[in-house]
Amino acid sequence: MSVAPVTLEGSLVRLEPLRIEHLPALAAIAFHPEIWRWMPLHVETEDDLRRWIEKALADANAGRAMPWITWSKRHNRYVGSTRFMDIDRANRILELGSTWIDPEVQRTGINAEAKYLQMTYAFEVMGAMRVGLKTHHLNLQSQNAMRAMGATYEGTLRNSVIQPDGSIRHSVWFSVISEEWPQVKAAMEGRLARHA
Repeated sequence: MSVAPVTLEGSLVRLEPLRIEHLPALAAIAFHPEIWRWMPLHVETEDDLRRWIEKALADANAGRAMPWITWSKRHNRYVGSTRFMDIDRANRILELGSTWIDPEVQRTGINAEAKYLQMTYAFEVMGAMRVGLKTHHLNLQSQNAMRAMGATYEGTLRNSVIQPDGSIRHSVWFSVISEEWPQVKAAMEGRLARHA
């Protein structure tokens, strides 16, 4: 499983390898409170965002992550970020997460196509056996999106994270495994055709 930086491109989005030079572009969109509402950290200042990017890049350098910045072709600007994380090359598994999109462009097909590009790369290029996804137990929008893409609910890891506000998060886990990928891919392609 190669974890070298790679650009993934579709008709709506281009996922470019994240670099520290992307800080100003992300700072222009990253401070909507709703972006970080369900995340296990809050990014409220440019220094917070710099630390978030530096951690993503450190994980990438260690072979544990592949972070991207998301470019919307329709809006002609950067609109968010996503990544592979917790990459386990020996067992050919990874998690797709740490995804956020500017609220102004949500529900426009951008995230759906980004996930399609990432899943295709994970299964068809990296040879992944399993791609996991998780979210906050109260983030029903994210859970519904995972179901809509064809991911299977696996269970809820209770009391898994103490959120920045002190509340307790239960992490709801979904996954797609390699045997399911052909059917999931076809379903995702159907969804994308409706956004075209």
